[in-house]
Amino acid sequence: MKNIKKLTILHSNDLHGDFLAERIDERLVGGVAYLSGYINKVREEEKNVIYAIAGDMFRGSVIDSEYKGISTIEIMNALAPDVVSIGNHEVDYGIAHLLFIEKCAKFPIVNANMYIKTNGARLFNPYKIIEIDGMKILFIGIVTEEILASAKSEGLVGSIIDTVDAAKEVGRICNAHNGIDIDFTVLLTHIGFEEDKKLAQLLDPQWGVDIIIGGHSHTFLDEPAIVNGIPIVQAGMGTDGIGRFDIDIDTDNNCIDTFKWQYVPIDNTTCQKDMILENIIHNYKNETDLKYGKIVTKFKHQLTHPRRNQETTLGNLVADIMKQSLGLDVMLFGSGSIRLEKLGPTVTLGTLNECFPYHDKVYMLKIKKDQLLHMLKYICRDETWLGDHTEFYQLSHGMHCIYSKSKKDFLKVEYEGKDLCGDEMLKVGLQNFHFNNFEQFFGLSLNEILLNGDSKVISTNDFDNIYEYLAANNIIDSQIEDRLLVVD
Repeated sequence: MKNIKKLTILHSNDLHGDFLAERIDERLVGGVAYLSGYINKVREEEKNVIYAIAGDMFRGSVIDSEYKGISTIEIMNALAPDVVSIGNHEVDYGIAHLLFIEKCAKFPIVNANMYIKTNGARLFNPYKIIEIDGMKILFIGIVTEEILASAKSEGLVGSIIDTVDAAKEVGRICNAHNGIDIDFTVLLTHIGFEEDKKLAQLLDPQWGVDIIIGGHSHTFLDEPAIVNGIPIVQAGMGTDGIGRFDIDIDTDNNCIDTFKWQYVPIDNTTCQKDMILENIIHNYKNETDLKYGKIVTKFKHQLTHPRRNQETTLGNLVADIMKQSLGLDVMLFGSGSIRLEKLGPTVTLGTLNECFPYHDKVYMLKIKKDQLLHMLKYICRDETWLGDHTEFYQLSHGMHCIYSKSKKDFLKVEYEGKDLCGDEMLKVGLQNFHFNNFEQFFGLSLNEILLNGDSKVISTNDFDNIYEYLAANNIIDSQIEDRLLVVD
């Protein structure tokens, strides 16, 4: 007869400072106070409960950015996860600050593959073994260099390069702990849903990985993907819902006997608010409201940014602001830099900061028209349309592109009404994050581009350019102009 024990694993990913509930129709949806209420309820109802977060607690909220994540850690301490893995936005305030933040956390932060290049020392504990009801549950944290692009400015910090090497690291950790009778193994990743599936395919079944809980791609699921016998899940993003595994573990064979997974909506009709957490949040909110309640401008109508891999009205506005204020021919403004799906019509300093939280440098590069065409083709490669977070760009006025997904090529690419071709130089603007990862994001060597002329920092803070323009203008409008139209 099997020896079966029950385990409930609750999981979130990509919280992005989504601290406050939002009123939708007659419901209050999301918010960490209601999320905490649900977690507390499950912890009371079930015997063996673990709550895990798969990266990106930080960014997306004025409350987070004003206090550089320290407020987030206090809120997370009250939420009390059992284990958390590193996401790409955990390094936004710098590695040194992240290591300071870790000291403030009352929960373990795991990552197996960030290290100091000079001596190979890991920056974090690679795993956490949680003992519960006589079981030993192993959590391993993974993030790859492709996802951790912002850490490239930290010259002494490295990460395992790709998914293949990450799989080997998982194998080493699993092999090292098989001898202490691990009952259940969880990979807590932040590499995106498609990469999670690739990683699962690379894992040796003898390593004993039971499930993968992921993040980064903000993927909503109706059911887990099963790859190489391993269930893979994500819980979308934010606090509007939470993932829930109810698992029967065969502790004799250290594997899943049966399991059920579901995405549980979080709202005031099903969850009781955690008032202690609510008070903590509102103490921070009251402070930030005094500073960020100022009205900056008024749009003619609400501008939107519903998806990063398409032209948007909000994206067009900011690309045009950067082009105009910095004297550029073309601005490629990173779609991922726009963190709200809608803005306006009344724009406060607080919502503007939440929409544009990164405050990045802007570089000017001299780029030949043929080179820019190559860059645009690389941006529109097949993986861009899969739903994972490849880099995509909002183009400034003057660009007109029609891309065919079926032909995998452009039907038309024009700049100022003429074909984009030849050796004529254009002054192209890029944010620092994209400049630092040029080859990865554009498929061209930065050294090749610099043969055209030196790069130049033309703004130390892109938010300043956006704010100054909006503060000086009112009843602002922006429309879709087929600057990058995708067909088929």
